[in-house]
Amino acid sequence: MARNVNDMISALPAARRRKIEKRAQALMSEEMSLQELRRAREMTQVKMARRLGVAQKQISDIEKRTDMHISTLRRSIEAMGGKLSLVAEFPDRKPVVLTGITALSV
Repeated sequence: MARNVNDMISALPAARRRKIEKRAQALMSEEMSLQELRRAREMTQVKMARRLGVAQKQISDIEKRTDMHISTLRRSIEAMGGKLSLVAEFPDRKPVVLTGITALSV
């Protein structure tokens, strides 16, 4: 008979469940959608739109995109108070931080 994951986790000792939950939270904090990041920063679409000088609908549209310009992503991150960095990962070397791509061109 198949068991679901919640049943399996419930059967574990409390210390092990806490360790699993802590690791799950760490993994989830490492990857977020733009919308999840905005919410984690406790920012509404309206507030972000004001900071970017656009309509709230445009923020909604940006958050639904699966592909966008790096400049759009950079401006969105900066509106939340952050700084965008791009990292290239390869199987045979350490990650490389790309430079010059996210900088504002004058």
